Amino acid sequence: MRKFFQKTKADLKFRTAGPGQKLSEPSRYGLGPPRESPKAAAAAPRPRQGPTDEAQMAAAAALARMEGRPKARLPSSQEAIRSQGRAGCWGTGTGPQARPDTGPPAEDGAAALSVSGIYFICPLTGELVPRDRKEQHLREAIQSYFSVDPVAASIMEIHTFNKDRERLRVGLETMAKYLDNICLHPEEEKYRKIKLQNKVFQERISCLEGTHRFFQAVGFETKTLPIPGQEGTEQFYVLREEALAQLEQLRQHKEQLLGSEPVRARLDRQCCVFKPSPAATTFQLPPDFYNLTAEELRREQRLRTEAVEKASMLRTKAMREKEEQREMRKYNYTLLRVRFPDGYLLQGTFYARESVSELYSFVREALRDDWLPFELLGPGGLRLTDENLAFNECGLVPSALLTLAWDEALMADIQAGAEEQPESPLKPELLARVQTLS
Repeated sequence: MRKFFQKTKADLKFRTAGPGQKLSEPSRYGLGPPRESPKAAAAAPRPRQGPTDEAQMAAAAALARMEGRPKARLPSSQEAIRSQGRAGCWGTGTGPQARPDTGPPAEDGAAALSVSGIYFICPLTGELVPRDRKEQHLREAIQSYFSVDPVAASIMEIHTFNKDRERLRVGLETMAKYLDNICLHPEEEKYRKIKLQNKVFQERISCLEGTHRFFQAVGFETKTLPIPGQEGTEQFYVLREEALAQLEQLRQHKEQLLGSEPVRARLDRQCCVFKPSPAATTFQLPPDFYNLTAEELRREQRLRTEAVEKASMLRTKAMREKEEQREMRKYNYTLLRVRFPDGYLLQGTFYARESVSELYSFVREALRDDWLPFELLGPGGLRLTDENLAFNECGLVPSALLTLAWDEALMADIQAGAEEQPESPLKPELLARVQTLS
């Protein structure tokens, strides 16, 4: 039976194979194009479409590589921000009331940034400055303050720009000792002179920024004096007579020097309110939110390689905690959104190491009635009850969406009252500039 079916199939295949051809004859298909049947003509492929824009860009890039030219590319949103900064479009600031836009206009096919960058408010001028100009702006502000109060300006310079706090502490104690000796022994001439080439002065004071301006501001002047018993001269700081007559003021300068703090620009929260939007969980962050330089990226790649190797070995608790701390230090800032029960979104910028209590205060300041009790729920409904924890300890970096929940019993009592409640619990001035989240 099997042979019968095989023979039938072979006969059927032979009949449908078409006309035969002698082996001595040339192939009819090699002499020219065969005559197409109507069905074959209908099934023939259509003419090829022209290359798309993406294909043309890829071809141009390949041709540029072959010719040794740099590859042409469209500017990204991040590069647009950098070019704006290089062009100086932000200037020296526009005042504390001026706030940057939520983000630059999105390019074709690119999403708009959730926030245009990190900004600070200068405590001396009140101006709003971007992160990359913060240090320079503080220097300019302190420099201009020398015309108002040179002593205070020099003290701000000392405390702000000397980053080594231990070296600064030793230097301040030595400077205070010089001033104490003058106040305790005003009749002793040797205490009114400070040799600039003295080893202690060079190692503890002269190496600090702003110290020479301080001595000049409190009444010292530079003099070249002969060396007793030797030939030659040396330079000294010598207290002027008019300053010696005001010892109480000199004591105040010393207390001011020891009790001052660094001048710190305040992080601008960039408070924004958005209408209810399904894009609430979407964040497009600028580079300022990521604490990763080129060197840190290379280090991160090395650490990831080491992590793969460590995955196969046992680790102690101390080793695991060290890795967790390193992960938490990856971000300096975080962008947080709080969704209210009516769907409105409140957005603000915070340090990653700030405590959750700062977010609670930020929300209360935005409420029409700041006495209303509420709690914040993190991703997954986690209740943020410990307000002393930092954002990076709670996993709320570099961005997160939280939910605000009212006290149910109190809200039931309020709704049962006769007074008509406002549509939103947010302040009217915030609702007046509500935005649409794109």
